[in-house]
Amino acid sequence: MSQTIFDKLRPIVTVEGTLQGEVGSRKLVDHHDPYLFLSNNDHVYAYVDLKRLTTQEITSQDLNMEQILSNAISIEKIGVFNPNQTISVPYIFQILGEPIVLVHDDHHELVGYLRREDMLVEMFRDNHNINILKVLLASIPMGIFVVDHQQKVVNCNDSGLQMIRSTVDKVMGANAGSIFNGEHLQQVFSSGKTILNQIHITDKMGVLVDYSPIEHSDGKVDGAIIIVQDLPMVEDMAMEMETVKNLNRDLNAILSTIYDELLVVDHRGTLIRHSDNYIRDFWLEDLHQLVGKNILELEEKGHFSPSVTRMVLERKEKVSIVQETNTGKKILAIGNPIFNDYGGLMRVVIASRDITENTKLKTELQQTKEITQRYKQELSRLKNKTDPSKDIIYCSAKMQKIMIQIEKIASFSSTVLIQGESGVGKELIARAIHTESNRSAKPFLTINCGSIPENLLESELFGYARGAFTGADVRGKQGYFEQANGGVLFLDEIGDMPFSLQVKLLRVLQENEVVPIGSVTPIPINVQIVAATNKDLKQLVEKGSFREDLYYRINVIPIHVPPLCERPEDIPLLAYHTLQSLNRRYDKNYHFSPGALNLLENYSWPGNIRELQNLIERLFVTADEDVINEDFVGQFMITGEVKRSRPMISRIIPLSEAKEDVEEQLIMLAMKKYKTTTKAAKALGISQSAVSRKYKKILECE
Repeated sequence: MSQTIFDKLRPIVTVEGTLQGEVGSRKLVDHHDPYLFLSNNDHVYAYVDLKRLTTQEITSQDLNMEQILSNAISIEKIGVFNPNQTISVPYIFQILGEPIVLVHDDHHELVGYLRREDMLVEMFRDNHNINILKVLLASIPMGIFVVDHQQKVVNCNDSGLQMIRSTVDKVMGANAGSIFNGEHLQQVFSSGKTILNQIHITDKMGVLVDYSPIEHSDGKVDGAIIIVQDLPMVEDMAMEMETVKNLNRDLNAILSTIYDELLVVDHRGTLIRHSDNYIRDFWLEDLHQLVGKNILELEEKGHFSPSVTRMVLERKEKVSIVQETNTGKKILAIGNPIFNDYGGLMRVVIASRDITENTKLKTELQQTKEITQRYKQELSRLKNKTDPSKDIIYCSAKMQKIMIQIEKIASFSSTVLIQGESGVGKELIARAIHTESNRSAKPFLTINCGSIPENLLESELFGYARGAFTGADVRGKQGYFEQANGGVLFLDEIGDMPFSLQVKLLRVLQENEVVPIGSVTPIPINVQIVAATNKDLKQLVEKGSFREDLYYRINVIPIHVPPLCERPEDIPLLAYHTLQSLNRRYDKNYHFSPGALNLLENYSWPGNIRELQNLIERLFVTADEDVINEDFVGQFMITGEVKRSRPMISRIIPLSEAKEDVEEQLIMLAMKKYKTTTKAAKALGISQSAVSRKYKKILECE
């Protein structure tokens, strides 16, 4: 490398690259070099191109450290030259990547920098690098033409020759002004300034041209480099610019749809842009007019307090505050800082929302909650007359009649006999009687007379005195009658009560007193008896297995609960209620299809509600889909127990169309089940030829 390269060496001027104090700002006063370097503890780590930051209005003396840090570029990206440097193609590409090259001495100490143009010119002068430069020029996709001080072309690459549609013989040594724009080239030589993005179109070529001067060590223009780009590449750049424009339009569209007010502020507090939706009565003037102005001044004028922008700039972290205007508005503002790669604060993004009404609503909601709580406390002291219907799910007229009857007998303590098949909900009826009566605050006890042995049942009902029999509790025991004193005793399956105990029960009902086993002292009681049975007590009386006098004593208020098959309108409601209870318990979202409910409604349900609940739980546990349809339900039901299903009608259609739909469905179901037209015809009750003809027509339509 020649000695001239060190003649072009430029000094490195550094400032301490921190935000502490104003030392850096004072050093810039007499700085005229286009590049400024940043150091930390005497170690240079970045540089700033001042030409990009300064204009005719803004000089280097006006810059502060925060601006400089925001535009700093790491020196790791810059090529480094030392006297023993081996020139290679990757090294040349590294030099081309940045506008300057750092220079080290023999001791690897940083002694200055070179401009990229100076370094490249020196490479061209060195014959050892000619081959590398030729490879370099050939590998660059843009066209490159090197012009000497006489404006003659002294070197070029193949890409450039292809772009201008010429050959080496015609170009080398030719006047560059005859190939490209002579006026632009002359302007570069006379002014020493670069001319960029000049479109040059002739009959043979259409290219985009950049003209850059090559300066000598004394500052005189010693040549020029002409960079050429083919217009298709220019078109790609134009398309890329259009893409950027589209992205900008998309960004503006997104901002316009956001409910919150969004502001973008620079590191000084100057408003750069804002969303279309903004809190109009929060600002002193139209927000469009504030773009380019410092919004920190609004806080100083007392328009609002505090300023989230100022707090983010001071703390350099996310800040959430509630601002209050002088008109009483409350604004929730969240400011987020945006940093560059070197920790310098570049932008502040602020999202704001008017919460004035929200604050009022929150206060009103709190007041409403307090009032509601008082109401709940008051209601908890009152008896809720609608409790029975909470557990008894129905919509049929028969069950409505029973509920009305319960309301009528609520004020009395008459004995009630509930009759009905097993599983119809007799115990729920008994609980409803207790809840509706004036005994609701007293105990409700239930005992199954058919599930307990006779000797144990007697002690459970009537109790026993101390030492009444071997193995008895030494303290004695209260029977159910005594425990239910003042309340209701539910005697389930009373038809199965042993004949010997029926006499003692009759005495309790007649005398309103009970004598424990092993005692002769009667104990007065006040208990309402509600009995239930799934047997015909009249037949038992005729057979002599149930006392006639006891029958008439307990049959004061008879209630007959119809089986589920006699109130089919309750089935869908019960099924839905059971399924919803399971959904809540296991956090699922199963539901029935209309066809499934139709199938459930037309089933005979010999086990009544208990069977329905068991089936629903079985469906719930085994279902794979959220929608439980009729095909899935049908797998768990006994076909012989299903009554004739009615078609589901969801809208009014012509009768002829309805007949065709039903006929088509029946034929398809029959063929799916029986496979042959003969068997299908027998199941449908029509001729085999009719089934064959209609089935063929259905398949053709599909």
